[in-house]
Amino acid sequence: MKPLPPDQWDPSLQHIIDDMNGRPIQIHCLLANHPELLNAWWNYRMHSVTGGDLEQRDCELVILRVAVHVGAWYEWAAHVDRGLATGLTLPEIYRVAEGPSATAWTDKDATLLSAVDQLIADRCIDDTTLGGLKKRFSEKQIADIISLQGMYLTIACMIATWPIEIEEHIAQRLPEEVTEQAFRELISATNRH
Repeated sequence: MKPLPPDQWDPSLQHIIDDMNGRPIQIHCLLANHPELLNAWWNYRMHSVTGGDLEQRDCELVILRVAVHVGAWYEWAAHVDRGLATGLTLPEIYRVAEGPSATAWTDKDATLLSAVDQLIADRCIDDTTLGGLKKRFSEKQIADIISLQGMYLTIACMIATWPIEIEEHIAQRLPEEVTEQAFRELISATNRH
């Protein structure tokens, strides 16, 4: 399956083209091959991409950690861009690859990253980490953490199955050192530890 140009989309998807100001991104173009799925997914996407009840910074940490776990360059690049826009620094973004035990994380950030790790490894959050989350996040926010992780894991599986290229306008905004090769090396280096 390949991304479908917007001028070939089913008319039922016009609202998505409109929501994206006429420039849907590659993952939307890929999913446009299945109009019913893209329509069903859209409200979930619109809730999740802004973090739901989470602060945008926390949302980006979750997505970046998922990208590290699954080696999803497309997700990583797109959310390095979004993460920088939310105030994350490039060193913080790189530190996401090291995980929750990296030095300099706040307790909140480390707990959030631990939750993502546990969801991916064990498909649940253990009682200790859940207790830590409850000190910093509401029940609704914890539900958003779980669903956001799941949504981006699903997207990563689709992209791994049907590879897509990062959008040129996003690639142009990325710092020069943020490349697919650098991402692969970062993943490789953190997997060796």
